[in-house]
Amino acid sequence: MTRHADGERSSTIPGPDPNTRHPRLELPAQACDCHAHVFGPQREFPYVPNASYIPPDALPEDYARMLRTIGCQRAVLVQPSIYGTDNRCMVAALTSGVFDFRGVAVIDEKVSDRKLEALHRAGVRGVRVNLASDTVGLSMHQAPGLAARIKPLGWHLQFFLRIDQSPSFEREVARLPVACVIDHFAHVYAAGGLQSEGFQVLLRLARLEQVWFKLIGPYRVSTQWPRYPDVAPLAQALVAAAPDRCVWGTDWPHPVTAYMPNDGDLVDAFGEWLSDAAARHKVLVDNPARLYDFA
Repeated sequence: MTRHADGERSSTIPGPDPNTRHPRLELPAQACDCHAHVFGPQREFPYVPNASYIPPDALPEDYARMLRTIGCQRAVLVQPSIYGTDNRCMVAALTSGVFDFRGVAVIDEKVSDRKLEALHRAGVRGVRVNLASDTVGLSMHQAPGLAARIKPLGWHLQFFLRIDQSPSFEREVARLPVACVIDHFAHVYAAGGLQSEGFQVLLRLARLEQVWFKLIGPYRVSTQWPRYPDVAPLAQALVAAAPDRCVWGTDWPHPVTAYMPNDGDLVDAFGEWLSDAAARHKVLVDNPARLYDFA
């Protein structure tokens, strides 16, 4: 990996498509993109030494520009694994006034109450537990202790996992006393269809009132770029099973993907997954407002 004279590391992945197209689908007022990341400037917010990838800078202003193009008025920033528990980059964006943001942080289980309260004031409403990244994060055995710490704040836990590699997840998440959000379809491949073992686990999890789903990152579970039609049955089944516990997001700026999407296409793909306007309103507006405490 190349280091520049100023100590910055060269990017190992591409940035997002800068030419966001206006989607055909018109999003409702207060629509929320519930999953995105911001990166950099690297000189100000360096990555952990063992970062599994190095992105080009993807700044809050760039993200806000994309959001306005696709028609979102609210958004949620998620702490990426390559910053570890250093949430400064995300918090800077949350408090910048650039957009109406909420955040999902990564914390150490020994974090102080004072730090949690400061994160809450900044707009954080959840903690991400990363069980599948190449960059080591929190573990499942830490989840009960984290849940007890964040429950008084009304926060949730968000899980990045591969369900086929987490055989005890279904049993363990059922015991957690806070909302639990599963992102990226738990890496259940769309080609397996609704009857695949992994997706059947997701449908069983949908029966638990505290389990939510983020309909994001279709390029992680499908190769049918750019609209991912084989993901539609999965999204539809999850919304049918948990209509009040599904949210949607772009995953901008799309780190670690073999198929760099245009965010306008992702909006239109979502419109094709869910043709019912009332269902879309729940996923885009009502559910995010409750989960992320938007006014």
